[in-house]
Amino acid sequence: MSKLIQNTMNYQPSCDIEALKARAKMYAQLRQFFAERDVLEVETPVLSQAGVTDVHLASIQAHRHVQGKKQTHYLQTSPEFAMKRLLASGSGAIYQICKVFRDDEHGRKHNSEFTMLEWYRPEFSLKDLMLEVTDLLNVVLAARFGKVRPTIYSYKHAFMDRLDLNPLQATLKELKDAAYRVGLNIDLGDDRLTYMDLLFSHIVEPSLGFDTPVFLTDFPPEMASLAKTRVDEDGQLVAARFELYIEGLELANAYDELIDAQVLRSRFEADNVERAKLGLHVMPIDEYLLAALPNMPECSGIALGIDRLLMVLQNQMTLEKVLSFTADVS
Repeated sequence: MSKLIQNTMNYQPSCDIEALKARAKMYAQLRQFFAERDVLEVETPVLSQAGVTDVHLASIQAHRHVQGKKQTHYLQTSPEFAMKRLLASGSGAIYQICKVFRDDEHGRKHNSEFTMLEWYRPEFSLKDLMLEVTDLLNVVLAARFGKVRPTIYSYKHAFMDRLDLNPLQATLKELKDAAYRVGLNIDLGDDRLTYMDLLFSHIVEPSLGFDTPVFLTDFPPEMASLAKTRVDEDGQLVAARFELYIEGLELANAYDELIDAQVLRSRFEADNVERAKLGLHVMPIDEYLLAALPNMPECSGIALGIDRLLMVLQNQMTLEKVLSFTADVS
């Protein structure tokens, strides 16, 4: 019986061989791109004693022994924390291509194990970083698009153009009414931010980046995460970050990096309070990161999903078409 099962199982990869070749070519292009700009390739541990506190991300736990003592560690959702410790130690501009993990994320655009390109540029503004991202896109996506010229579009104006609603000022009732108006009849309680995410993911996001790539900027301050905040042209507080969209697909997330350890600690602690309310696992805070921040240079950083970038390059609609094996068959 076991031989029969073994012989009838589909052992073949999710993607075709051309996708494997495209991935290998992209890695070579990326490494050449950063080498020409004197950005150092680094490698950091995949496992850490601390995990991300963001309530929207679920870390995968792993148990291992360190000096004979069993400990619970976490597979990285991003190499961000460790890379910032390198920046604080004088590394200069750095990048990394690595595996990252997020529990129970599966679907057309998701897999719980995926590949990320992350890089940090000391003394770069977000506009400087946008220019560099544009240069990178014009290397790796040239075969499909030729030369691209991304546009800059604020989160606020993207909402207003599609829903006639300013998300920075909208009340809970206004967000609920907007959801009802577009057919999203979902009861999310009194969580204003979740209603905002619902409207964004169903109405705003799918429309972004079809004529040209879009840098979506100036998110609500509640979405600052590890970014600084600033005041926009209308005097409203916003998060100093951008996301890159092509054909309705989010490809990258960038921050003007917060280097105030006290502010970041307060955000981590607030996240954990919210996690406890939601019945989620309270995450240990990365004290190494907080100790490093006072020595970290002003910089901008970005995380870009390699697998999704391959989807765009190959004009594929599902992630499995660019992965060798998805989580359900690996």
